[in-house]
Amino acid sequence: MEVSDENELDRLLFFEEARKISEANYASDPHDADNLTRWAGALLELSQCQSPQDSLKMIKDATTKLEQALSINPKKHETLWCLGNAQTSLAFLTDKEDEARPYFEKAAKYFQQAVDEDPSNEIYLKSLQISSKAPELHREILKQGLDQQMVGVVPSTAASSSSEKPGKKGKKNNDLRYDIFGWIVLVIGIIVWVGFAKSQPPP
Repeated sequence: MEVSDENELDRLLFFEEARKISEANYASDPHDADNLTRWAGALLELSQCQSPQDSLKMIKDATTKLEQALSINPKKHETLWCLGNAQTSLAFLTDKEDEARPYFEKAAKYFQQAVDEDPSNEIYLKSLQISSKAPELHREILKQGLDQQMVGVVPSTAASSSSEKPGKKGKKNNDLRYDIFGWIVLVIGIIVWVGFAKSQPPP
């Protein structure tokens, strides 16, 4: 787990604590949709700082908890929205366009349902709007990655003259992917934090 600074560490500690509290609350009440949503949101936050394999596992675990929360309360818009984000995250972790497409479709469906339940929520509206552009962005990321691989096949004399540019494109490509993933997770974090704060009695 890579932590860039002290604020990042504090944030991760907060969500790890939220995860533990939600896990303990689940033991006493497995039918609390709010708690399941907070737990899943904490997992989505923590997944951003894991290796790709661990991240995938955490996102799938979060998805299971969100689906369980929806089975308890099918109209819970926070849960629907988080599920849309989980599906988007899964799509961006997929390196094949045809495998990512069903995730993007599910994400758009969940974002639309969240908007239907809470039409005035600007975050939900923005997520729905961005979800229509996500497949194109994913395609561009994959294309940039393919371009980089093709450069590796070029003879060394040609590759050496242009070796700096592909590296920069790859870095921009990865930065863009992490920026989008980070934006999604940041907003999830805010919702989880607010929900967590509401659920805790004042000291």
